[in-house]
Amino acid sequence: MKLWGGRFVTAGDELTQRFGNSINFDRRLYAADIQGSIAYAGALARAGLITAEEREQLVGALEQVRAEFEAGTFQIQPDDEDIHTAVERRLGELIGAVAGKLHTGRSRNDQVATDVRLYLLGEMAALRQRLLEVQTAIVEKAAEYLDLIIPGYTHLQQAQPILFSHWLMSYFWKLQRDRERLTDAERRTGVCPLGAGALAGNPFGIDRAALAAALGFERISENSVDAVSDRDFIVEFLAWAALLQVHLSGLAEDLIIWSSREFGFIELDDAYTTGSSLMPQKKNPDMLELVRGKTGRLIGHLTGVLSMLKGMPSSYNKDLQEDKEPLFDTLDMLRLELPIVAGVIRTMRVDRARVEAALDDGMLATDLADYLVRKGVPFRESHHLVGRAVRRAEELGVPLKELALGEYQAIHPAFDEDVYLVFNFRRSVEMRNVEGGTATGAVKLQIERARQLLEDNVPA
Repeated sequence: MKLWGGRFVTAGDELTQRFGNSINFDRRLYAADIQGSIAYAGALARAGLITAEEREQLVGALEQVRAEFEAGTFQIQPDDEDIHTAVERRLGELIGAVAGKLHTGRSRNDQVATDVRLYLLGEMAALRQRLLEVQTAIVEKAAEYLDLIIPGYTHLQQAQPILFSHWLMSYFWKLQRDRERLTDAERRTGVCPLGAGALAGNPFGIDRAALAAALGFERISENSVDAVSDRDFIVEFLAWAALLQVHLSGLAEDLIIWSSREFGFIELDDAYTTGSSLMPQKKNPDMLELVRGKTGRLIGHLTGVLSMLKGMPSSYNKDLQEDKEPLFDTLDMLRLELPIVAGVIRTMRVDRARVEAALDDGMLATDLADYLVRKGVPFRESHHLVGRAVRRAEELGVPLKELALGEYQAIHPAFDEDVYLVFNFRRSVEMRNVEGGTATGAVKLQIERARQLLEDNVPA
């Protein structure tokens, strides 16, 4: 018998059931559903709606159902519409009519909202740990190559010399913001909707605060109509995941480019690459390409749920069943992906010789302009003057450091013999010794702060 079937003469046909049922994907909520039901049985007992003995029966049977799920022996039946129906049906098989008392004052509307919040909170904690592992890999690799100078890029054109560790740590701070946002999103996910009923609230005096505390929620929802329809926490999580994925995609793109033969800055470990079915020499960065490619998928999940919510009338509607598959797919992907990203970073090798060979004097043009600034030339003028020097060096076919002093002085008399001291990549890097800069001391400070954040495991 359907939970809702009393007023119906005929059941829906098979196609209707297949279209409307969610048991194939929401069965993963079984632990949260049972946890919520055990807490609700306690609330019913405290309200005098069931006896202590009945509560014990319910809890014992719920624990048995949980054990069946965990052992893989729970049998889904054709009429199990969703995880709530399946659990309640099995309770009836185990303890009879007492099982029917568990749903007193409770709707699947507040039940599913509670289940998803409980489930997501657990997943958020696991994702935080995986994110920490990626950050840890970044910090350790940055420390390993602390002294290495690389070309820094803007517009994918060589710009200024920076430390490899400085470039890599830029992704640490992106992920740190992601970790902070995850903590913030947890606060809004940790709201208990149980006791909201279908939309109007619970008529039996359930102690919602005690119920929330029993489930580990920080607070209860303020409005029962809002409680059963609120999926902001899912949207917020999907937005968080999409932005995290954008950051990971950027890292993947850099590493894909740098691992190409044209750059050759890094070599990816065999464990995170694949070969070609035709070309024996190939070593393809497929895992990183998938990180990049799946970004569109996660962005799509976010926009899909937003589109589903747009224009939906208030309170609960069946549309809300569509929130779970994008959420579950996002969680599954990140759970698998983050350890792979951490592994890529931990095992990649940097080719110092190729990196150093790629350093071009042109990246020191800004240092040359700064040289004139220190001679009293306004920066806008010095910028223009150095541009002329760059053009003159190109005309003569020589690098800037080999442009004759007479050529420099013909451009401006402030150029002197000490101009050639500018052409030192280490000097350029170490001149930028401000907090957040690329100088060795500044990057060491970044790494120290990062390690402290990882040790404390708290947002900055």
